[in-house]
Amino acid sequence: MSDVTARPRAIGVPMDRIDGVQKVTGTATYAYEWPLDQPVYLYPLQSTIAAGRVTGVDGALAEAEPGVLAVLSHLNAPTLTRPEDPELAVLQSDEVAWRGQFIGAVVAESLETARRAAGLVRVDYESRPPDVELRADRGDLYSPVHAATFGSGGGELQDGSPADSVLGDVDTALAASPTMVDVTYSTPMYHNNPMEPHTAVVTWLDGELTVRCSTQGASMSQALISGVLGLEPGRVRVISPHVGGAFGSKVYPHSYAVLAAMAARMVRRPVKFSLTRQQMFALVGYRPASIQRIRLGAGRDGRLTALCHEVIEQTAKAKGYAEQVGVCSRMMYAAPHRRTTHRLAPLDVPVPTIMRAPGEAQGMFALESALDEMAIACGLDPVEFRIRNEPEVHPESGLPFSSRHLTECLREGARRAGWDHRDPVPRSRREGRWLVGTGVAASTYPSPRFPGNAATIRLAPDGHYTVRIAAADLGTGTWTALTQIAADALSVPVGQVEMRIGDTALPAASVAGFSAGINSWGTAIWEAADRLRARLQAEHGGIAPSEGLEVTAELPGGNPEAERFAMHSFGAQFAEVRVDEDTGEVRVARLLGMFDVGRVINPKTARSQLIGGMTQGISMALYEHSVLDPRFGHVVNQDFAQYHIASAADVHSVEAHWVDESDPYTNPMGAKGLGEVGITGTAAAIANAVHHATGVRIRELPITLDKLVS
Repeated sequence: MSDVTARPRAIGVPMDRIDGVQKVTGTATYAYEWPLDQPVYLYPLQSTIAAGRVTGVDGALAEAEPGVLAVLSHLNAPTLTRPEDPELAVLQSDEVAWRGQFIGAVVAESLETARRAAGLVRVDYESRPPDVELRADRGDLYSPVHAATFGSGGGELQDGSPADSVLGDVDTALAASPTMVDVTYSTPMYHNNPMEPHTAVVTWLDGELTVRCSTQGASMSQALISGVLGLEPGRVRVISPHVGGAFGSKVYPHSYAVLAAMAARMVRRPVKFSLTRQQMFALVGYRPASIQRIRLGAGRDGRLTALCHEVIEQTAKAKGYAEQVGVCSRMMYAAPHRRTTHRLAPLDVPVPTIMRAPGEAQGMFALESALDEMAIACGLDPVEFRIRNEPEVHPESGLPFSSRHLTECLREGARRAGWDHRDPVPRSRREGRWLVGTGVAASTYPSPRFPGNAATIRLAPDGHYTVRIAAADLGTGTWTALTQIAADALSVPVGQVEMRIGDTALPAASVAGFSAGINSWGTAIWEAADRLRARLQAEHGGIAPSEGLEVTAELPGGNPEAERFAMHSFGAQFAEVRVDEDTGEVRVARLLGMFDVGRVINPKTARSQLIGGMTQGISMALYEHSVLDPRFGHVVNQDFAQYHIASAADVHSVEAHWVDESDPYTNPMGAKGLGEVGITGTAAAIANAVHHATGVRIRELPITLDKLVS
């Protein structure tokens, strides 16, 4: 591995975004904006029942509309090659698995015509009462080991972890503990809601399919779309250089891309298809609701003796999906006796998917709230209680951490937040009618490196370099950060590097997700740069040849050091809240995060990512809640007017800081993931602060005024 400090030039410099001018001038091309010759437009038909089957489709009135080219349904749709996947196998049967599922589509010369004609299609159903209620006492809960989970890499949970873990004798240890906490927390469904809707613009030409779509991974989209359509991957090209937000919902190519491809093949014209905001609530996934019971035991010295985290989460009957909600409890704190379990409740709901910090976001809310309750029960300061229970190694695997500076984050964050001046007694601070409280919570998220990455670097005779990799930029600064990495790896100024990303015509890249993007893509670029430098020196004496020079590095595997070290990012979050004593209104006056994320590539975009995650955590804590109607099985607040998210007026002082430490094992740059660690501790820090302000412990998110005012 290359020396991470040998050639510092661009890494660590707060660079402006390379694509910034394009973004602010409107010249960055997003999926729906690609110009096409004589495109047609698709508008979908969605099920109005949550469970049952379609018994009839009458499209005669729609087909008679001027400008309508086709009405698709399961009666005339092309046969796909993966009918076993109900999310991607669009229109392959008459079965309805959730309300809002695709049951057809209209293709027309204009979007307005397609939408009007869709309303003329008559659909008949045979329905059954939907089962959509998540309860801990359901009799059909099952272990994810039996689920057809996706994205799990062969494991039981979405991240590949086993569903359950056990070490020692938890029940005996809990019974013997002088201090015990036994509490249950719950989190609702959350929907990702990126600013750019999910879009597919599809063209067939001479048997080759081009898909311009909003995706977090062009290479993965190519593989899945080609597989469903029965094509060789080389016959499918996915283009996505700019993405207007995703938060996990665009990791997997959803059914809309397949539906657009089917329609384009049927009408032999390019098809444009963009979901509306309301349609996204049924078709592109969400964070599943959870019920979590946590039991903690501690000795008189304030050290944990037992930790038990039992998770129940919803999934779809149509397709199993299991998040690693309790996995954070396997590595955060030392305790000799520990157990975690995950059980799924199969419901007549859409298929969940990844949302920023999948699993850890829900799990850390419960764990860090319970830690606060235990610290109080032990009569200890919440910061000191966490430090007292810091593990020396991973508590279950026994692996040392590649780097772990959580204690430094807690101490420095406490100093910056003025924690030492805090009176620990609830309701002890008041400013007029406002009760003021402060709370703390730790944050964590894994820092993985994914397999399947390659990078090509070409040196031109004039000394300029072109770097090619099918990475994705979701608006997080990938264009800029990868340019900085390439410049340092090549020992040249940033101005000599041109980056090309977001296209399967480029070397393959793993998805932008799980805080693994820069880890994975940057490593491939660094390896290609090392090979190019070595070859240039060996074959050309360090001088660019007249014909140029090109090198490709393929890294099919992940990080071999992951077998020797546990790799995670960490953080400590401190929240100050104000609660109106009369109305229960909650305001987050200050949120401060201190993070351990390795060597920061670009401080400017890194700070934006961390603040973005923390702001999303404020939204998770106080506002967001997808309300499911149990009678009809659909989310009723399916737009920004009713699905409340934090606005600018709700976000006051938000600070993101980090320790200046490099991780020697995660990648050649010394960086760790930071896209998700910002959200994982926020909700708990706010909930803990609300308890300190009011004396009321909220264990069910969101924290709304009805839970604070009796």
